Amino acid sequence: MTTATLGRPGRFEIGRVFNSTFGVIGRNIGLCVGLALLFSGLPALIIRLWTQPQIDAMLHHDPGTMVDPSAALRNSYVTIVASLLSFICALLLQSALVRATIEDLNGKQPSFGDCIQIAVRFILPTLAIGLLVALGAGLAAIALFVPGIILWLGWSMSVPVLIQERQGVFGSMSRSRALTKGSRWSLFGLFLILLIVAWVIQWGMLLLLVFFGGIVAVAGAALVQTVVSMVLSIATAVSYVELRQAKEGASIDELARIFS
Repeated sequence: MTTATLGRPGRFEIGRVFNSTFGVIGRNIGLCVGLALLFSGLPALIIRLWTQPQIDAMLHHDPGTMVDPSAALRNSYVTIVASLLSFICALLLQSALVRATIEDLNGKQPSFGDCIQIAVRFILPTLAIGLLVALGAGLAAIALFVPGIILWLGWSMSVPVLIQERQGVFGSMSRSRALTKGSRWSLFGLFLILLIVAWVIQWGMLLLLVFFGGIVAVAGAALVQTVVSMVLSIATAVSYVELRQAKEGASIDELARIFS
């Protein structure tokens, strides 16, 4: 078995993270796409079909008519539930792809069932981390935008830390801040590039699909979300490994032993 090595201690390199991210995807394209479809594409399609009547009703609402309070309440309920389901599915996807990424970088063949098992096992602590990060960074961003971004970057490795190091919710968030210290602007550059590319792809697809509409547009939007979620999740997992090596010189073998 050949153990992959990402970098040398003391240096976090964006280019290497990009290369490793797409290397993981290329070697496990079926697994990565399958997990992304299960936890991102399919839920996005179902949620979009579920919420489309509410969206259509708002778009075609006559401003001169009274709003039905019960209908407004029902629409708000649907929106909240749909957002929560999307949030949970995104966390499941990230946990599953963290497992897949570490296994691949260790020279092993990640399995679909094993990745799902890890994602389900850690769903409650990952949900707690996700809510705490969203709340903390969100409140900081309301006060001042830059501190909110810095907090989010500091906690961005919390889920990979939880999955790999089993340090609990608050321990993982604290460990993430320690790992990202000194590399947060590099992480900001990495995520900014990925988000800009994702934004361009999403808008390009939207302009293309607006001519088709209906189920084709909904399916196309779900497909784009599948790809974007997959790349972001794997890039986060690779960044965690890169940070471990940059800070501590930890090998992939050492990271993988926690699953032995």
